[in-house]
Amino acid sequence: MEGIFDEEGGKESQKFAFSPLAERMRPKTIDDVLGQEHLLGEGAPLRSFFREGKFPSMIFWGPPGVGKTTLAYLIAEVGKYDFIRISAVEAGVKEVKEIITKAKFNLSKNKPTLLFIDEIHRFNKAQQDYLLHAVEKGIVTLVGATTENPSFEVIPALLSRCQVYKLYPLDKESIKKILVKAINNDILLSKYSIEIEDFDIFHTLSGGDARIALNLLEISFNFCDKSQNKVFLSKDLVIKASQQKYLKFDKKGDYHYDTISAFIKSLRGSDPDAALLWLAKMLEAGEDPLFIARRMIIFASEDVGNADPLALPLAVAVFNAVECVGMPEAQINLAQGVTYLASCPKSNASYMGLMNAISAVKGTPELEVPLHLRNAPTRLMEQFGYGENYKYPHDYPNHFLDENYFPQNFPETKFYNPTAIGYEKKILERLKSLWKRRYEK
Repeated sequence: MEGIFDEEGGKESQKFAFSPLAERMRPKTIDDVLGQEHLLGEGAPLRSFFREGKFPSMIFWGPPGVGKTTLAYLIAEVGKYDFIRISAVEAGVKEVKEIITKAKFNLSKNKPTLLFIDEIHRFNKAQQDYLLHAVEKGIVTLVGATTENPSFEVIPALLSRCQVYKLYPLDKESIKKILVKAINNDILLSKYSIEIEDFDIFHTLSGGDARIALNLLEISFNFCDKSQNKVFLSKDLVIKASQQKYLKFDKKGDYHYDTISAFIKSLRGSDPDAALLWLAKMLEAGEDPLFIARRMIIFASEDVGNADPLALPLAVAVFNAVECVGMPEAQINLAQGVTYLASCPKSNASYMGLMNAISAVKGTPELEVPLHLRNAPTRLMEQFGYGENYKYPHDYPNHFLDENYFPQNFPETKFYNPTAIGYEKKILERLKSLWKRRYEK
């Protein structure tokens, strides 16, 4: 990091000019960091740590390009740490052992060590267990960066010894400030008078990722005519320079789960247009279409249920069609299924009925099956009364009789509460006619 602060004209400065714009504009102080006011504003936790110059072990959780790595560099500089950076994708236990050995040596010389682990969620349990002791004993100060929810990927013992801070995509104003600062201060861009027609397009295409926004500015600048000192970056030029929109979607990360969540919630909210939009985003980002189809099968039972009994067979048919046809044509099958599921009536009554029954089972672990409901495949079982007095419903009018099918000493309980929506309305009417005591309550 020291080289990038050299005065203009030095060898290091000349090398720096050939670095990507995003690297050239990396904040040099905490006051240069834009966004994340909840962490860096006056009185916020990180601001206090920087003021005191003392830092606990911590994990930064958030999407790419929002400052996780930058904060790690600044912590190392302010805290005067020996800064060691590794990627969890490439490093193993051997590398961690070597780092801890070095950190112990540093400690003997009163030099603290900051270990920055990029993509810490990719460390397996054995690697995290080995690291735990060093963090616990203060041999290293750990700063981890992750795009995934650390509560799912980091072992509880290590997580409990770290402060977890959530970082968010930058808003339009922060992206604009970053671009303006680059135009005014960058070693190359500042030599030109640059006018940007539409700052919002940078936010749209970057999705709040500062690195992407700066890269897009640099690419757009390289594309334009620079024969004059004045440079005009039109909206159309920026879009062409981008080649394609930066779809913020990681098939193994939080964006994967966030996007499928938005997709399911749009289906549940009966909005076929929003659901199609999220479907298109997933398909364009390379999501496995069979994964989408599986989630639609689950949705058909969980959120549509008996309000439209055709939803489940249709969802299964979509899955089979996707598996049979393959992409890109299978997206047509997915679109049909999505619009149907979003548009049809909704009921989670069957799913909630199951949850109610599971709760009852957990509260009553010993559920004795009544003798009349037991099967009697052997004569000995018959002698013990298995199956005795069982009444066969098909022998009765309307193929029904008022019988007790619950466990012994377990009260009749209504777990399934059908709605009066779609086909489920007919189910409700039938159950009210059959089980009057239960469904009149």
